[in-house]
Amino acid sequence: MSVQTQQPAAPMAGVNARKSIAERVRDGVRAQAMQIVLVWLAIIIIFSALSPEAFLDPVNFRNIAISVSILAVLGVGTTFIIITGGIDLSMGSVLVFSGVVSSMVMERLGDGQGWGVAVMGIAVALASGLGWGLLNGFLVAKAKVPPMIVTLGTFGAALGLSQVLTGGIDLRAAPDVLVDTIGFGRLAGIPFLVIIAAVVVVLGIVMLHRTRFGLHTAAVGSNAEACRRVGINVDRQLIKVYAFAGLLAGLAGLLNLTFFRSTTIAGHSLTNLDVIAGVVIGGTSLFGGVGTVFGTVIGLLIPATLRNGFVILGVEPYWQQVVVGAFLVTAVYFDQVRRAAASRGQKKVSLISRIAPPQPKGNLTCDVIEHCCLEPPCSWSAALPPARPEHPPTLRPARPAARTEVSSASRSSRASSATTSTSPWSAASEPPPRSSA
Repeated sequence: MSVQTQQPAAPMAGVNARKSIAERVRDGVRAQAMQIVLVWLAIIIIFSALSPEAFLDPVNFRNIAISVSILAVLGVGTTFIIITGGIDLSMGSVLVFSGVVSSMVMERLGDGQGWGVAVMGIAVALASGLGWGLLNGFLVAKAKVPPMIVTLGTFGAALGLSQVLTGGIDLRAAPDVLVDTIGFGRLAGIPFLVIIAAVVVVLGIVMLHRTRFGLHTAAVGSNAEACRRVGINVDRQLIKVYAFAGLLAGLAGLLNLTFFRSTTIAGHSLTNLDVIAGVVIGGTSLFGGVGTVFGTVIGLLIPATLRNGFVILGVEPYWQQVVVGAFLVTAVYFDQVRRAAASRGQKKVSLISRIAPPQPKGNLTCDVIEHCCLEPPCSWSAALPPARPEHPPTLRPARPAARTEVSSASRSSRASSATTSTSPWSAASEPPPRSSA
């Protein structure tokens, strides 16, 4: 029996293709990165209302950008590491070690001035950070030591070697050309420190979303075993990621040296925690596979803006850590909720969607609604006319072909003919008589 089914209405494709401006705005607001931006803008609005003259000063925003620049450089590398499912606690110590070695090399080259010495110092700082990154990656990928243990060990080793080389005294040797350009120079009113950090952030965004390196990084964080089965060298990818993060930590050490004109050995004991908090607040999952560099930048701006606003309002500095910790716990909680919903195969419903659910369009028919609603009743079915059915289209059996009526007489004639043709004794002849003994 053939079955005819009703096809879903065709206008649904047209509805998705022609999104209105309101729908596009709604989709943008639902995006996680945009929600983080909205939180940051809300913080700015609150502090602007409480202290408009001091907080809205352009110099204040420039100071916030400068304070985030070095952390943003570290945050790019940390984002890649956390996306792989790892962690890096050594970035602050690697920053200090790179600055110490670079300062010592530049101090011993000639008179310690000039672009030649500066270039050599830059190369030494980058090489130092790269070396620590390769060590972390090798121990994580080849020795199979947990990333937290590895980076915790290199955190202490790098900081201890820095104190051994300097005797615990900060070094201040840096060429004036570096200090005047990278440290305090400006281009069109924008500090070079902010420009360098912005360039690193843009490169990180491109690498994460537009290159094979970024694709493999996210794939390893999502399912390392599946990557091995499809031919991706997971160990080599992990070494590359940790080396990349170490390279950026070396660059951050050079930026720190040129800005503060000091190695600040004792000033980065909590830098790793600040960076990790910013990365997690920005939406990168601690379980790997999910993360954005743009979200990391906003996640670093939120604590920096809070600290700046609290200082302007005269709030005790102890409350700053309380608020930042609350943001961190909240971010991890929402990440857990998102992962739990994904594991159950459910779509995460955002707070904005609950407050302002989407409204159906007037040109949508009941057939379209029936095929787009997963679990009626929903906001779409509530707007339907009461006369419309709320169940999927019924299956209509095809009309059977016309059958010829067979009379009883024809049936009896067919039966008799069949009996005659199949009998071993025909009607014309009779069976032979039984012989008498």
